[in-house]
Amino acid sequence: MYELLSDPAVWASFLTLVILEIVLGVDNVIFISITASRLPEERRRAARLTGLSLALVMRIALLFSIAWIASLTEVVITVFGEPFSWRDMVMLAGGLFLIYKAATEIFTEVEGEEKAPSSASTTFGAVIAQIVVLDMVFSFDSVITAVGIATHIEVMVGAVVIAILVMMAASEPIAGFVESHPSTKMLALAFLVMVGMALVADGFHYHVERGFIYAAMVFAGAVEALNLWRQKRRRARA
Repeated sequence: MYELLSDPAVWASFLTLVILEIVLGVDNVIFISITASRLPEERRRAARLTGLSLALVMRIALLFSIAWIASLTEVVITVFGEPFSWRDMVMLAGGLFLIYKAATEIFTEVEGEEKAPSSASTTFGAVIAQIVVLDMVFSFDSVITAVGIATHIEVMVGAVVIAILVMMAASEPIAGFVESHPSTKMLALAFLVMVGMALVADGFHYHVERGFIYAAMVFAGAVEALNLWRQKRRRARA
């Protein structure tokens, strides 16, 4: 353990991995925040924390199952000459689910349908189930990134724990901001559609560099920030 703590290369890989895990977790936090918004206000925080806690458990479990993850890349079925592994099918199913969920939320926002958080169709268990499905998909990306950067399991687990704790602390402010700004919520849903498309592309072996996706997110977010700033200044002058 002392050798790890005294090795600058280990610390460099740890800090790099923490930053990447937080960046990769942004879309997960957005999805959790939007999904939890279907619940009564007093239960949303519990849903967000439960979802992120389950994400932490899944990621640590996957880190200790690296050999099993490697086996998931082996071809198990061929459709019209296109080979698919279990990982491909998980990415494909997760991407389609994310697109469906985001598109449904966009339709609700555009059509102006009233949410019914207390309805039987939107229970705490149903929200957690949706979060778990996407957590599993995002966890694959997270673990593959961790394995590619760090070589020590202790470093991987430590980085994942720190990243999830940061996301837990940021989830409430992000959820409140998205919920109170309709245009920002629509932008966040558009982000989720884009991430879903990237996951579907991965499932069909067309890898889309995540750097391009996050660059588009940062650019669109900056434009949205300018719009919000302009609106705030106009209100102040009125």
